[in-house]
Amino acid sequence: MSRVVAKPDILIVDGHALSWQRPVELRRRQLGAWHAEQCRELALFELKDDCRPESERTAVGRYREPTLRSLMAGDDL
Repeated sequence: MSRVVAKPDILIVDGHALSWQRPVELRRRQLGAWHAEQCRELALFELKDDCRPESERTAVGRYREPTLRSLMAGDDL
């Protein structure tokens, strides 16, 4: 017959015996505090929506699809 071995209730960390539940609870608190701090971080400047057409939002898009406005301004391609 095979014996069922019970899971250990104690972890040995740096020579100290700890219940496995204690480090798990400390980690949960640590993550909770970290998440709370992330929510309170302030922006350095006001965020604005980019109302330009999709092709004009990147330099590559502006190069590939020049607009009449950029041609009238005298921008070289």
